[in-house]
Amino acid sequence: MDSTELQPLFNNYHRRIAKINLHFKRYLYTKINWNARIISIKGARGVGKTTMLLQHIKENYENIDQTLYASLDDLWFATHSLIDLVDWADQHGITRLYLDEVHRYEQWAETLKNIYDSYPDMSIVYTSSSLLIQDNAKADLSRRQTAYTLYGLSFREYLAFENALHVDAIPLADLLQNHVTYAMQILQEIKVAPLLESYLRCGYYPFFREVGDDFTARLRETVSVVIDTDLPAVESVSFETIQKVKKLVMIISERVPFEPNMSELWKQLSTNNELGLRMLYALDKAQILSLLTSKAKNYKFLYKPDKIFLGNANLMHVLCPMVNKGNERETFFYSQLHVGHDVKYPLKGDFLIDDTYLFEVGGRKKSFEQIADLPGSFLAVDDTEVGHGSRIPLWMFGFLY
Repeated sequence: MDSTELQPLFNNYHRRIAKINLHFKRYLYTKINWNARIISIKGARGVGKTTMLLQHIKENYENIDQTLYASLDDLWFATHSLIDLVDWADQHGITRLYLDEVHRYEQWAETLKNIYDSYPDMSIVYTSSSLLIQDNAKADLSRRQTAYTLYGLSFREYLAFENALHVDAIPLADLLQNHVTYAMQILQEIKVAPLLESYLRCGYYPFFREVGDDFTARLRETVSVVIDTDLPAVESVSFETIQKVKKLVMIISERVPFEPNMSELWKQLSTNNELGLRMLYALDKAQILSLLTSKAKNYKFLYKPDKIFLGNANLMHVLCPMVNKGNERETFFYSQLHVGHDVKYPLKGDFLIDDTYLFEVGGRKKSFEQIADLPGSFLAVDDTEVGHGSRIPLWMFGFLY
């Protein structure tokens, strides 16, 4: 293949690299073993996967043409194959490729496995939809790749992104023990309440800065693209099912957090339990919904969730007819805790973390009444700047990653 055939890919690559800055990097950036041969980074649309790839290239290659970035939803791949690209790269001494949107490429898993086996000097970093779970792929890459998941901005990252505050993440155990000290240090630098309000409204997705007042429209469009484009690329779904998925999102948006009556829900959707659960768990993987269950989630064996949330507070402000403050608190807490922690639905209280810590989430006047005398129990309370003992300000759980 002649290099001129690759010019559209090079043009796009160079254009995107030129716009990338290195001032702010996501929490996952330093956790990735960038030396692994195949690296998978999945995540919801809009959380910054592409930016992270391009930042790594810009930071590590003095000459960016020593490597190549390409998005597999590029029209170039309508008339060329990924093997064509890898073969050209191999012939020109390029040993590392950065590939975006691999789920948009037919037989992507088999192709990556073949590249791994046939081009031993070639390494690949690729991104995909969070809908993708490796167990569904025909070619087993799980033994060959190092896999990561990127989530949206934490409250801590949002503050750094806005250049309001730069602090390290606080491990949960450390936060529970020393939250008063941390709170007093942070409050010397910022006024938390207005910044948290802004984050809950539009701070989870890094694209909020570039779109400004169009954030609501952009996020609604992002949800639609996930359902209309990403879902069919990963799951075998009909047009009718896609319409039901959209209806499901809107039904739940009107009721979140939703303790589902499954038979009533399936009746509204004119569907059965098997397809209904498939839709729910697909939306959970897509990070549009967050399913809270009393036992560990298993995407092979689907069962009724105990409670259903939207994936983050920004989605509440965009999709819900009215945002209930209590629901927003719980959604914020869940969205911050499920990154790096096991979150379950307990017999008492709101959330059980790592099978160790029990939490009730509420306003400033919240009491221990529901979880009194239970070991490892805490309150996450809103409208509070500094806590005391087992009463911890809700905003502080935004500093965990």
